[in-house]
Parts: sequence; structure tokens; C-alpha cells
Amino acid sequence: MINTTLDAITQRITTRSEASRRAYLARIDAMRGNGPLRGQLSCSNLAHGFAACGDNDKQALKLTESVNIGIVNAYNDMLSAHQPLGEFPELIKRAAHAVGCTAQVAGGVPAMCDGVTQGTAGMELSLFSREVIAGATAIALSHNMFDGALCLGVCDKIVPGLLIGALSFGHLPVVFAPAGPMTSGLNNKEKAAIREQFAAGEIGRDKLLDAESAAYHGAGTCTFYGTANSNQMLMEAMGLHIPSAAFENPGTAMREQLTIAAAQRLCKITALGSEYTPLADIVNEKAIVNAIVALLATGGSTNHTIHWIAIARAAGIIIDWEDFSDLSAITPLVARVYPNGSADVNHFHAAGGTAYVLRTLLDEGLMHEDVLTNWGPGLRHYTREPRLDNGQLHYVPGVESSADTAVLRSAADPFAEEGGLRLLQGNLGRCVIKISAVAQRHWVVEAPARVFESQQALKDAFDAGELNSDLVAVVRFQGPQANGMPELHKLTPYLGILQDMGLQVALVTDGRMSGASGKVPAAIHVSPEAIADGPLGKVRDGDMIRLDAITGELLALVPADEWSQRSQARRTGNEHEYGTGRELFQFMRNAVNTAESGATVFQ
Repeated sequence: MINTTLDAITQRITTRSEASRRAYLARIDAMRGNGPLRGQLSCSNLAHGFAACGDNDKQALKLTESVNIGIVNAYNDMLSAHQPLGEFPELIKRAAHAVGCTAQVAGGVPAMCDGVTQGTAGMELSLFSREVIAGATAIALSHNMFDGALCLGVCDKIVPGLLIGALSFGHLPVVFAPAGPMTSGLNNKEKAAIREQFAAGEIGRDKLLDAESAAYHGAGTCTFYGTANSNQMLMEAMGLHIPSAAFENPGTAMREQLTIAAAQRLCKITALGSEYTPLADIVNEKAIVNAIVALLATGGSTNHTIHWIAIARAAGIIIDWEDFSDLSAITPLVARVYPNGSADVNHFHAAGGTAYVLRTLLDEGLMHEDVLTNWGPGLRHYTREPRLDNGQLHYVPGVESSADTAVLRSAADPFAEEGGLRLLQGNLGRCVIKISAVAQRHWVVEAPARVFESQQALKDAFDAGELNSDLVAVVRFQGPQANGMPELHKLTPYLGILQDMGLQVALVTDGRMSGASGKVPAAIHVSPEAIADGPLGKVRDGDMIRLDAITGELLALVPADEWSQRSQARRTGNEHEYGTGRELFQFMRNAVNTAESGATVFQ
């Protein structure tokens, strides 16, 4: 039986979205056609579309009953998570041929790595890369040569960008196929400790690099539960993968068979067959709620409080941070994966993984089971696990109990009664905080503000020994309009050291912290942002700031009359506007909406 509060929140979203959802579905319906969409092309158009194909594929593409898959690929060989995707197109083509279909690489999309760009100017392009990926996906599919799309991508902005772009072609079935996580390396607890030792000046860069290389050591997604791996959990919860595709390692027989199965399933669910499953029918209000619940239940990335708002709006669905917060209050935390625990995603997968999470949430009425997925009607399909029998893929029932209760627990006996994501609001604006990895004694911090306008400025103050008392670090001019909203978790080691010294420490920022949000309380995505005359621009050094994750308050404890008369601080310098390609994205900084609206230029 469905949880009544979950149902009420879903109904609230449905009512709020009625007009925009109706308009979206009308646009999608207008794009449907009879037979292969390439049948609407002129002979010249079609000839261009298959000119480079082999003779057999050319003949198939001329036929009105033959399915053609468009592959949208985020491959590059610099990103460990995307390097395995280089081999996928040929595998997919062979899989399609085996069931009488064809496949073409429709296009590529850029894929940048936040792990490489952290703390550099390139990080200021990261969020906007999602919009570029969405546009590139639309360009790839715009040729109307395809009856379905297979999206290959894994990491932070790539999957949300692919999905936003694909939703503009919601009349097509769309399957997502990931590459999987790298095998386990240096454990996360030791890696975090070494980072703090380096920040404290106790070890040199050579030791730090050795540790980082031992943690990030091979092909596949980084193994901590950040945005990339949260993406995969949410794709499962929405039924956009095939079941249990998220966390199989790359380069294995199982990964190969899952990719083959994804291509062949896509061939079966186009409009040319009897199981037509368009993307627009899958991504509805219930699916969006299921994704949010899965995020909260597993302690996933705070980036998705932005990305899933943008994704929902691309499907005509309007959600906000109140929806996240209200769902968090009823969603038990069933997973402990770094940074919310010591385990990595391989341990999570071995303990039962996505199949067990979805099973236990469904059993407790905390997800909508009556949804459409790429594997058929009903989310229960995704509680099954894949097995190989003489090299052939088949599914068996998933585990009914966790194999490691230190990593994964049932929703009836969780690590915490709530998901740990909360809305904060007050005279400093609206924001979110993730407390699932924060010790309860740090849920309330009241301390003087120390104001910074960059990560470097905070580091310089730390190195100078200036941060030796309780403080709330206010790092402003980090929002989407100001500089593209880079992630700020380069700050984590410094703030963590201060907290370990026994100081009251918190972070308040209009920037992001991402999936690496950890033990230091961080009020993030503060909206409106400082550069848009948000109240963070009024904060001065020494102002008492109260962050209260229990009552949901974020306050500058300044007399109301004084606060109302204060002028806004203005950012000094224009270094964020130029260099490392940033000048090319000024139009996006000018057009982007607020973080709570998805920080998107697609208004």
C-alpha cells in the first residue's frame, strides 16, 4: 500500500504541473509518425542519412518495417568512466543486427570531469556543460533517422544533459547504458585522511598523488557515491536502464551482455512493435518522485536537487526544494556509502545494490510501483538481478535481505528514519543541506561569519592561521549567474580540520558541494544568489549566523532595521569572465535561472 504522504506529495506535483505537462505531451504527440520516422524524409535526405553504411544496412534502412537505433555517445578516453564507451557502438550494432535492426552513432556529446577540474577555472564550465550536452543530444537526434535512442553516458552533468535533450524527443523510446564503476582501490576513509594531512601540511604532494592514484586507478566510474553513481541509481529508479545495469564493472562478460540486452530491448519497444514505450510516457510525475526517493534513501548527491528539477521541467513537471525536503522526511536512509559511510559502490552492489534498495522501498510503500519502464509495466522488474547462463543473460529474483547490514539495510530497519536532505530558509534566502553524513551535534551552528569570495581566499586565510575560532564560512558569488556555480568541495579538508579541532564550523554558499558533501554542515545553493542581489551580499565579517538543520532556519542574527538598510556588496574583479573558454559562456551566465529552478538556460 502506497505511503499516504508520498501519494499526497505526488498529487501536489501533478496539480502544480497540470498546464505545463499537458503542453509538453501535446508537443511530443505532434512529433509522432506512422512507421519509421525516416519514412518522412525525402529520398535525398534519406540517401544522405545512410550513405556511409554497408550494403546490408542500406537495404534495411530503405525498409518501412526495420528499426534503426540512434546512439548518442559521451565517449572520450580521458575520463575513466567514459573510456569503456569507445567499444560500445560496434557491440550495439552487432546486437541490433542479431535481431534484424540497425544502429548508427547519431552524435557525440562532450563529457568533462569535475574530478579533473576541481578548484580550477575549468570547473566554472561544468554546470553549463549540461546545457551543451542537452543541445548536442537534440542535434544528434534531429536528423529523424531513428526509431529509438541509446544514450551512453555516466558522470555528473552528462546523464542529466542527455536526459534533458532526449526529453525533447519524448516520442522515441530511450534506453540509457552505463559503463559501470572501476574496481575498488584505496579505501575512502584512508583517502580522506590523507587529504586532510596534506591540507594540514603534514605530508607532501608526492604522498597525496600516490594516494589519489591508488584510489582512482582504472577504467570506470569513481567508486564513491557522488553525482556520477547517484545518476545510475536514479536511472534504475526511473526504469530508464535495463534492470541492475548500474554497477557492474566495465570489461566483464556481464557488462557486455547488459549492453547487448539494452540495445536489443530498445529494438523491441519502438513504435514499430507491440511494446511501444516512448520516453515521455516513462518520465512522468510518479517516476520523478521515485527518483527523488531513491536519491534520498541512499544519501545521494546534492547536485540532483538542481539536475532533477531541470529534468522534470524538460518533461513539463514542476518540482522544488520543498518537495525534496518533504519526501526526505518520510524516506528512510537505507545505505551507507562514502561520503555517508566507509563503503564504496562495489560494496554497495555486492550487498544487494539497486535491486535491494528498490525492493525494500516498494515493500514499504515508499515508491510508486505502477509506472511504465523500459523493461515493461511495473517497477518490480528492477528488483531482479542479472545472471549469465552459458554466456546468456537472464534474471533471477534479487536478494530479500542485505548481505552486509553495515552498508545496506531494509527500509523497516534503516540507518536513519529520514533521508537527511532539508530545506533551510530565512533572511539569507532558501537553500538545501545534506545532513546524512553530519554528526547530530553539528546540526545547529551559531557562529560569527567570515566572508570569502573564492575557495582560494578561504585557503589563504587557513594557511595564514586566521581561522582559529568558531566560524560560519560564507563563500559567495559562486552561483550560476556569477561564475557558473562550481563545486566547492576543495574546501572540505580545511573546514574538516577546523571541525576536528573542536570548533563550531559551517559553510554557507550560493555555490555547490556535490556528492562529496560530507561531515561539515553546508548550506548550499543559497538562492537568490549574491550577484543577483541575494541577501548573502549583505553579510559582513563578524555577523552572527545561525544554521539550524532541525528547525530549517538560515539566519543572519542582525536587527531587522539594520538588515533592511544594508547595501549589497559587489564582486570585485572580472576574472570569472575570461580564460579557459569562460568568455564563450557569458550568454549562459546572463540567461540562467535560479538554482531552485534548475539553474538552467532552458527557461
